[in-house]
Amino acid sequence: MMRSYLDFNATMPLRPEARAAMIAAMDVGGNPSSVHAEGRAAKALVEKARAQVARAVGADGAEIVFTSSATEAAALALHGRGLHGAEVEHDAVFSHLVGDYAVDAQGIVQIADQKVASVQLANSETGVIQTLPEGLAVCDATQGVGKIPVAFNWMGCDMALISAHKIGGPKGIGALILKRGIDLPAMLTGGGQEMGRRAGTENVIGIAGFGAAAEAALAELEDGTWDRVRALRDGFEQRIRSAAPDVVIAGDGAARLPNTSCLISPGWKGETQVMQMDLKGFAISAGSACSSGKVKESRVLRAMGYGADQAGSAIRVSLGPTTTEDEMTRFADAWLAQREKHRARAA
Repeated sequence: MMRSYLDFNATMPLRPEARAAMIAAMDVGGNPSSVHAEGRAAKALVEKARAQVARAVGADGAEIVFTSSATEAAALALHGRGLHGAEVEHDAVFSHLVGDYAVDAQGIVQIADQKVASVQLANSETGVIQTLPEGLAVCDATQGVGKIPVAFNWMGCDMALISAHKIGGPKGIGALILKRGIDLPAMLTGGGQEMGRRAGTENVIGIAGFGAAAEAALAELEDGTWDRVRALRDGFEQRIRSAAPDVVIAGDGAARLPNTSCLISPGWKGETQVMQMDLKGFAISAGSACSSGKVKESRVLRAMGYGADQAGSAIRVSLGPTTTEDEMTRFADAWLAQREKHRARAA
């Protein structure tokens, strides 16, 4: 069966540039903390990648702290601080927050005070892009990097979270972007790696892949690739609106990532849709993929005011640079046909 991968927000397949950089890094056997030639060679790979990631996110190299994931970066930035936020945040962030900010029907966070806060750049389920407030403590930029222009030095926040596998790098490597002068104690202590922010021998292979992916993602963004993706997504959504006007597209009235569609078809469980589409050869999701395979009612959609049935009847279709018009046509045909079968059985 021909497979079509439409779950880029969960993870982007490994880019060839990242694969090549990782294979080359495997032959560099030194410890980056060692002062001999082999160690210096490994350190050079780490610093090259640091510069590549920094360029891709509009930061200085000294502001990039490599971690095992964006989840670890969130813990480093947020743990025990009691920052304020909204329920549309990713679980990795929301678990550290005082969740007292509301969102409107489009998923835009409503900040009416000067509390120290954490606000995501873009939502993984709906693609809704936030307008970041002044004086922001932490921004989860994980979904935005590589899809929309991101410049940490212009964002006005103290820290930001990013992840390699969301931009076609390897899984298991991320980074905290930390503004110069911000005091942040390390959670992992030991050898003082990563400028004393995160001890432990660096994952040289993963970091090399991250750097190469970041460089490729920046080039892709600059050459208009995501404009083509947006056109595909918009055409797909227009097809769905025309054929099934009762289907709701969450966040449709807000600025969104160019690749994300969250479709709500009440009465048709999201997990059922995911399984049925998988059998038809399409990989999609029913929300965030970071819950150990669990499929549950969307907290994000509930926060936006959708009822339990709607929140439990949503799927996320997320496109990528390699997605084709033929794939979107075939998916729309298959999904609409399956929807009609479901409606006929339910009648």
